[in-house]
Amino acid sequence: MNSCIIMAEITQEPQLRYTQDNQMAIAEMRVQFPGLRPEDPPSSLKVLGWGNLAQEVHQQYHLGDQVVIEGRLSMNTVDRPEGFKEKQAELTISKIYSLGAAAAMSTPPATTSPAPEAPAPKATSTRSKAPKTTTPSPANNETDFDDIPF
Repeated sequence: MNSCIIMAEITQEPQLRYTQDNQMAIAEMRVQFPGLRPEDPPSSLKVLGWGNLAQEVHQQYHLGDQVVIEGRLSMNTVDRPEGFKEKQAELTISKIYSLGAAAAMSTPPATTSPAPEAPAPKATSTRSKAPKTTTPSPANNETDFDDIPF
């Protein structure tokens, strides 16, 4: 299954265009997200939305917005004027969530699709802590005849 979820900042205002044959809406924008390590430069990715989602992206999302995008990742081969072919990644949106311009992670993201299920409960330790029981030690003058010494 090809599914990708990224948190990114919109670096190019969403552009709305339509297909020639059936006039389906297509929204195109670029997003940027940090590298895996602190010393890595940020990465940029082309993002596409289709149909009603494209119109929604064009109307509600703007340059500088922090978003969480869920979709399918694909690789396209492009002929360059220098005479070689270049591969470019492209993400097709299935869901998009706004985090706002300030990227406040403490507030839940607004959804543009059906509401997600309730968040999972906070993780707890899987080890059960049984109460400690102490057995009284035999008195000095009593002998312990148990076969198992515990």
